[in-house]
Amino acid sequence: MLPTSAQAPKNVYRSFLLAASLAIMTLTASQTASAITTTDIIYTVDNKPYQGYYAKADRPNAPFILLIHDWDGLTDYERQRADMLAKEGYNVLAADMFGAGVRPTALKDKKRLTGELYEDRNKMRRLLAEALNTAQAQGNNVHEGVTMGYCFGGSVALELARSGFEQKAFVPFHGGLELPSFQNYDNTKGEILVFHGSADEAVPFEDFTALGKTLEASQVPHEMITYSGAVHAFTDFNNPDRYDARADERSWKRFLGFLADEYK
Repeated sequence: MLPTSAQAPKNVYRSFLLAASLAIMTLTASQTASAITTTDIIYTVDNKPYQGYYAKADRPNAPFILLIHDWDGLTDYERQRADMLAKEGYNVLAADMFGAGVRPTALKDKKRLTGELYEDRNKMRRLLAEALNTAQAQGNNVHEGVTMGYCFGGSVALELARSGFEQKAFVPFHGGLELPSFQNYDNTKGEILVFHGSADEAVPFEDFTALGKTLEASQVPHEMITYSGAVHAFTDFNNPDRYDARADERSWKRFLGFLADEYK
């Protein structure tokens, strides 16, 4: 018999939720197309190599998704998410924003790498452009695609939205939502779908409400969802201290439903 949440140690309870959540998502994936092809893919930006990860669905003319990693760099987490989406029938390129082999583990390195890109938005956009070119070279219609990202990657997805690049949607999961002082959403060509934790200590709730007002003023179609008790990085099933099974399952289900509506 399982102990109650009041009796169980906190980490044991979270481990149980994690296992249950992954089982549900695995079952969902197994009920759809399961044959996928995956490969690492090298491309160059500013004479520097970058190593992305491409997961191709077993489906002709599969819709395209660009996936942007968090501040850990492109790790197994993003590869797992790309595989999950490919099994649902989407071609996914998990882009590399740091450089081939650059996968920081120290906090100071994560802050430095993300900070450099926040300070150089032109470089951030060049990295996005080449990732999209790479995906297009694989036969994908990138203008009919969706860009999603986690944490730092969510901020990057919104950067692409503000750039005016035409896509169906831009989707940050617990991403940074603050608007750079010199930018706006007036040229955004696509919907914005936001997943945010109400207990996110890294991204103030004020940024969430401010983004909603900004998108409304710029007449950008949007949907913004918050999850009670969910902290920053609530979808990271490799981090039991932050993972929130309820918020992860609900946001993933809504994301898949959103994609299905976009491509029906």
